[in-house]
Amino acid sequence: MNVPNPARLLVVDDEDAILETMSFTFSDDYEVLTANNAKKALEILDEHAPVAVILTDQRMPNMTGVELLEEVYKRHPDTVRIMLTGFADSDATIQAINAGHIYAYLDKPWEPTELKQTVKNAVELFTLTHENRRLLEDLAVGYRFLEALMDKFETGAIAVDTDDTVHAINHPARRHLGIDGEAVGAKVGDVLENSGHGAIADALKSATEEEGGAFEGLELPSNGAAQQLRISARPLEGHEGLSLGRVLFFKEISHEPLRRRFEELLLGLSDEAEGSLRERLQATLEELAKLGSEVSGSGITSPSMSLLAERVERTQTAITSWLEIDDVLCREDFPDAQMLIERMRIANKRWPASVLVPEQVTTLARRVEAYYESGENPKQRVL
Repeated sequence: MNVPNPARLLVVDDEDAILETMSFTFSDDYEVLTANNAKKALEILDEHAPVAVILTDQRMPNMTGVELLEEVYKRHPDTVRIMLTGFADSDATIQAINAGHIYAYLDKPWEPTELKQTVKNAVELFTLTHENRRLLEDLAVGYRFLEALMDKFETGAIAVDTDDTVHAINHPARRHLGIDGEAVGAKVGDVLENSGHGAIADALKSATEEEGGAFEGLELPSNGAAQQLRISARPLEGHEGLSLGRVLFFKEISHEPLRRRFEELLLGLSDEAEGSLRERLQATLEELAKLGSEVSGSGITSPSMSLLAERVERTQTAITSWLEIDDVLCREDFPDAQMLIERMRIANKRWPASVLVPEQVTTLARRVEAYYESGENPKQRVL
């Protein structure tokens, strides 16, 4: 809710002369609203919110100033409440302080300078309250954006300030560390201890003490398996190198030895490798089946492990399709050309984009295209 400028001041009194005096006194500095009874005052508050300050007399018909301010506190707690009282209304003043949470009270007749200064201070309090709330809301939105951004990382990340208080934590970090409860605002060491990972806190300390943030390896149990994590800390710096804190990274690396085996298997299919490509493809299929079983049987469900499982399966599909296409062209006189074209296209899409397709497979694709266009099949193996 935006704060109007000038600020709104609501004066409530059953005497028209006082309302006129107050309007004249404050109209140069504020938007002055007036009401000659409590019911009308509440209607104005609801209609013109936010009203910075309400200034009311105590003695009014139907509803007293205390009762009015108590209701204002319920409906518009940010509106700063001031009451005008007579000497005989000391009991009402105490009641207003307790029930209406008034900011100030002024005795009648009031001293003009004191009245103006009191209202000015009340408006400043209202403005400060709203500004603080806006900043807190902006900060909360900033945290949500930060966590949403961090959730895009495959790597677990926790952002902490210079006092090691957590300001943001992403879902991969929660998953890796088994953190279910609220972590923002807590000390990162306490968060890790409470999730049963005191060893991680020690590893983080070691990584942080290294200039620039070194890596530390750690093994954690996960679904009955040993999950490998690489832990590191990187400084966060603001303007002019001012330290803001650190970002703590938790990367799952259990898949890396298996990924290296996968890459080595594909290197064995390069054009420079020795031996028949068909034999190498068949041997690679057998090794990929073993590797796939190890990946699925690892008990680790991290995104990296899931991606590796998908890459292994897609590569198996590509190799199997190439071999079967080569067999069909060699075995049948007139196989379904459209089916061969489509299967070749799918197989090549399944092959890892980072690895070159073997030259003989490219030749096989050209053979399929030539057969599709001419209908002539030499029935010779390509692979």
